Amino acid sequence: MSSFVLCFQDIDKTKLTVVGGKGANLGELTRIEGIHVPDGFCISTEAFKRIIGEASSINELLDRLSLLKVEDRHKIRELSGEIRSFIEGIAIPQDINEEIARHLSRLDEKNAYAVRSSATAEDLPTASFAGQQDTYLNIIGKEAIYQHISKCWASLFTERAVIYRLQNGFDHRKLHLSVVVQKMVFPQVAGIMFTADPVTSNRKVLSIDASFGLGEAMVSGLVNADIYKVCNSKILDKKISTKKLAIYALKDGGTKEQEIEQQRQNRQALTDEQILQLERIGRKIEEHFGSPQDIEWCLVDDTFYIVQSRPITTLYPIPEANDRENHVYISVGHQQMMTDPLKPLGLSVWQLTATRPMYNAGGRLFVDVTLQLASPESRENLLDVMGQHDPLLKDALMTIIERGDFIKSLSAEKKEPSPTKNNKSTSSARFQAEIENDPTIVSDLIKRSQTSLEELRQNIQIKSGLELLDFILSDIQQLRKSLLDPKNMGVIKAAMNASSWLNEKIEEWLGEKNVADTLSQSVPNNITSQMGLELLDVADVIRPYPEVIDYLQHVKDDNFLDELVKFNGGKETQDAIYAYLNKYGMRCTGEIDITKTRWSEKPTTLLPLILSNIKNFEPNASNRKFEQGRQAALKKEQELLDRLKQLPDGEQKAEETKRTIGLIRNFIGYREYPKYGIVNRYFVYKKALLKEAEQLVQAKVIHEKEDIYYLTFEELREVVFTNKLDYQIISKRKSEYKLYEKLTPPRAIASDGEIIVGRYKRENLPAKAIIGLPVSSGVIEGRARVILNMEDTDLEDGDILVTSFTDPSWTPLFVSIKGLVTEVGGLMTHGAVIAREYGLPAVVGVESATKLIQDGQRIRVNGTEGYVEILY
Repeated sequence: MSSFVLCFQDIDKTKLTVVGGKGANLGELTRIEGIHVPDGFCISTEAFKRIIGEASSINELLDRLSLLKVEDRHKIRELSGEIRSFIEGIAIPQDINEEIARHLSRLDEKNAYAVRSSATAEDLPTASFAGQQDTYLNIIGKEAIYQHISKCWASLFTERAVIYRLQNGFDHRKLHLSVVVQKMVFPQVAGIMFTADPVTSNRKVLSIDASFGLGEAMVSGLVNADIYKVCNSKILDKKISTKKLAIYALKDGGTKEQEIEQQRQNRQALTDEQILQLERIGRKIEEHFGSPQDIEWCLVDDTFYIVQSRPITTLYPIPEANDRENHVYISVGHQQMMTDPLKPLGLSVWQLTATRPMYNAGGRLFVDVTLQLASPESRENLLDVMGQHDPLLKDALMTIIERGDFIKSLSAEKKEPSPTKNNKSTSSARFQAEIENDPTIVSDLIKRSQTSLEELRQNIQIKSGLELLDFILSDIQQLRKSLLDPKNMGVIKAAMNASSWLNEKIEEWLGEKNVADTLSQSVPNNITSQMGLELLDVADVIRPYPEVIDYLQHVKDDNFLDELVKFNGGKETQDAIYAYLNKYGMRCTGEIDITKTRWSEKPTTLLPLILSNIKNFEPNASNRKFEQGRQAALKKEQELLDRLKQLPDGEQKAEETKRTIGLIRNFIGYREYPKYGIVNRYFVYKKALLKEAEQLVQAKVIHEKEDIYYLTFEELREVVFTNKLDYQIISKRKSEYKLYEKLTPPRAIASDGEIIVGRYKRENLPAKAIIGLPVSSGVIEGRARVILNMEDTDLEDGDILVTSFTDPSWTPLFVSIKGLVTEVGGLMTHGAVIAREYGLPAVVGVESATKLIQDGQRIRVNGTEGYVEILY
């Protein structure tokens, strides 16, 4: 077999590096019984390497190209054009030329051919290079085919291909190009078939686009195609488009646009029988490749020909189930305000900590709520919690429930509560009353957590090797038990119930919405809001020292703390920052992932926040802000009580309200403490595990200590035990993580892959209002600061923060802003709780907020009604 030219029949998936993604897939398609593929051959990457290798002067051009960035558009255009011209000018070597001629002779060189590029990084499971290189249709004659082969080679360096590689981190030198030469077919109808619905991601629904003539009319956007949706041999939907143009092949080569006669323009391109036949073909191809496929097809004289199949890379992965039943999964990340992917160690440690089973998909965690939705009683509880937490998620779940046939109900009707249930309910109410009447419960829980943490710090120091891993595993089990402690959840539940009761009753009695927001300001024991205020105190220490401020403005190195002592006020600054890190240094963005870099590991993260506080605030701002919030809450409480006393049964209503306000102010702050306890312990674990990883580096088991982030906890335990590791696992996981970073996780996903989207249902809002969830009352106007990375902070007084999500690490920014807008969040997520405590109008769950709102625009945030307006 030649190393330069291979027939389709000699190609399979193992030849990816030889014939590229498109070529390998065509070879695989020819192996599927009953699938028709136009015959052809591939000119291998060996031919490309030889041609490039013999042209030494191209190396200098590639060196220059490798130094460019995506932003250098003009230079990319200029240099890539130069490289293409150079490649097109290279003569094909005689021996390769002769091999191509032999294969053309076998197929009949008088035929028309498609000449298509096939790159080694094309049509991969983790990246789609579709459309990056060039395709030429209806090429007739040997010399024309040679010419277009050279054009294909050169198309590896089109501007769009170069930019795509730069964006996706592919090395220009490591990509090679094969060329596919394939007999042309001249279809009456052509199109694309997705074996999973590209809109909903439902793997059971197949979607077909079809139009007259060659498929290029659709690909180029010249015509609207018919769209057919099919599931299990049943056509679910048909959208018949007006098809005014088609592209047809010319007799002497090339293609032309042709207007379709009036009477055919609105005709269905495929018959129903053909649609179902195509579905069967699609499912057969999908089964062969083992994943959903994007398939190009042609219909010629009642025969379907397949001219390409590639994996669909944009579908979100489905959590794996152990059966074939329908399942519904909800995102943990949307509840934890962390929708970025977690590395394997982070995933497994969070799963070990979690109080219920979690499933990994796309580097994120999901919870299976199928059984809860199947039972009317638990369904009601789940929907109630979701309604308070994330109305978009509740609406998505309602969409599934209303279908009626997706989830098998455990019982058709609610059963009357049994005496056991009544007793349980009475017992639960009694326990809740005990919590509400215990004045020291919050301080006791905090003290217990701090004592336990100090014991962990002491005990872990003497552990190493397998003993360390087992010790951490045991401690995680104790952590889980403490999180499940009824007192823990009881305090948080009491605060949530009190807030809901108060908002409901005051709106009913006095017509005022969301009063609990004001009454939640400046409550005691909120460790997260304290974190923001205490960074203001750090700014107070530094403010008197201009030399230190100037130094901090130019710091790049995380060792800057050691250099501070050289300056006047440096020791005071050093002490203040160390004290802050000692208390909060375990925090960071995405802190539920143990592998994330903590503030103590990268203290420069805090410098923009500290400098912003110095610029925007006067001394003693933390005490003034806290007292201002406390006074606002006291004033609102007195105002409500006075108004209530004027109503019928006013004294009783006022008494109930006062008691409920007491519960909110005593308990709502504790909502933030359990997570603070978790991330404290995680940082202790992390430091010990990295110390262990250093031993693995020294033993040459891993290359760098951070490699352990790409192992699960159990895998790491095994590596520590055996001192052995197949390093390909690390490389594979790193590649997967890069792919997961590009995916957007859904709030809810079904086991058939469908992403269920929730909608806000509200009326009487301004015409151009961007709708979200109201979580902290008030209306504020200001400049939008769209910030995706906390380290990019540059806030002015009165700015409104617009971002994807805010976990506790973002809290220090909250002291500098006047309002908050996030894409993810719910009523009791961290950003909402802190916004209420700081008295910031906030709207969360605003889909695509960071795209719809531009940095610097003036916006109005209505945190009472839950919408944002762009003013100008």
